Amino acid sequence: MPATPFSRSFFVSQPRFNYYITPIFRSLTCQLSSSPFQFNAKSSTVRFHCALSQAAETESPTGGRSGALTPTPPVTGEVQKIDVNPPKGTRDFPPEEMRMRNWLFNNFKEVSRLYGFEEIDFPVLESEALYIRKAGEEIKDQLYCFEDRGNRRVALRPELTPSLARLVIQKGKSVSLPLKWFTVGQCWRYERMTRGRRREHYQWNMDIIGVPGVMAEAELISSIVTFFKRIGITESDVGFKVSSRKVLQEVLKCYGIPENMFGKVCVIIDKIEKIPVDEIKKELKTVGLSQEAVQELLQVLSVKSLTELEEKLGGSGEAIADLKQLFSLAEKFGYSKWLQFDASVVRGLAYYTGIVFEGFDREGKLRAICGGGRYDHLFSTFGADDIPACGFGFGDAVIVELLKEKGLLPELSLQVHNIVCALDEELQGYAAMAANILREKGQSVDLVLESKPLKWVFKRAARTNAERLVLVGNSEWQKGMVRVKVLSTGEQYEVKLDDLN
Repeated sequence: MPATPFSRSFFVSQPRFNYYITPIFRSLTCQLSSSPFQFNAKSSTVRFHCALSQAAETESPTGGRSGALTPTPPVTGEVQKIDVNPPKGTRDFPPEEMRMRNWLFNNFKEVSRLYGFEEIDFPVLESEALYIRKAGEEIKDQLYCFEDRGNRRVALRPELTPSLARLVIQKGKSVSLPLKWFTVGQCWRYERMTRGRRREHYQWNMDIIGVPGVMAEAELISSIVTFFKRIGITESDVGFKVSSRKVLQEVLKCYGIPENMFGKVCVIIDKIEKIPVDEIKKELKTVGLSQEAVQELLQVLSVKSLTELEEKLGGSGEAIADLKQLFSLAEKFGYSKWLQFDASVVRGLAYYTGIVFEGFDREGKLRAICGGGRYDHLFSTFGADDIPACGFGFGDAVIVELLKEKGLLPELSLQVHNIVCALDEELQGYAAMAANILREKGQSVDLVLESKPLKWVFKRAARTNAERLVLVGNSEWQKGMVRVKVLSTGEQYEVKLDDLN
């Protein structure tokens, strides 16, 4: 008998059209009419009219037609395996790596707490304009950015300071200055990968908002030194190169270089240890510096002592005064041996305005461990009044490489207080009771969820570094007790369930 077309209608809310209906209709053996769907603006529904043949229906168990649509036949052939590696430049954190990350982050947070800082956080996704407006072309070229479905330009944050500035502006006068805030957050940059450099990393930031004096920078460097000491790093392993953006300003001012060129010059100078000097000279000339200005600038940048800098620039400038004060404060804080003056340190971000610093490993095997400085004019680039501010960023990747070099990475194995195991399957519920009693008393418990031989349980205890084994057996349970074995000594005893602690 020939197939007789019939009409069938589907009602789907408009927002769910793409998600539900499109895949379904791809699999249907239907013929759409010349007007395949009608949209009702008032009800926000889409109505589909399909001409379906009787052949598309299936037989019901009772022999009649059920009206069900013929399913898409299964795809034959071998299923393609996915790439199990994370995207290039990113990382997974299996348990052993997660323990290391938590150890590092806990040290970040404990140092911040010791210095009286409050923790904050921001979205990983921010407006693209937040980074393009202030940081220069280098950051712009490294952004993971795209247009969202609302036609907004957004980016995964490449650093944390602009988000901090946005939050400070948002809070306005509802917060009292000075602010001492810290955060540990993930950042994304599409850049060339080297040792200690990935396309995503976590970064510890500490920032002081509302303090114009050098005391703020001295406090921040002190906090980093405290962190290093906590994890076993000494001044023989790591140091800080310190300078001031005002040094460059004074040199450029002598040669009539306009202020709007200052940020570009700093970005170029920041490459001084990364590319040949001839390339540095070429780039400086490209942005408008004369041959004489380039030569003078490079001479000043080669200075490695404050005394020599003072001879070149004179002792009356702000740069010399700020740096002298910082080195004097370092004596008082007790970390002067960690500091050294290096005029070539400028930091690569355009918003820095005063003292800048970088942490480096003295063997010179790694890139900068951390860095920061003063950014008194960042807020005005976002349309707000300027507020004196300084801070630093400290990534998680380079410090781990340094700890590996020094043999200082801690061994962080899984450790639980108790393993609780039922010796018979019917006692598993009672084992759960024992586990809950211990957990309510703050003890960690690895509850064996299946019937396992004791040999397996002891291996499990060794792998988890369990302190005790709690066994729920028939003979003990009949007395309302469980057997406890202290694994370090082999001591065994029975204890009532209520007295288990």
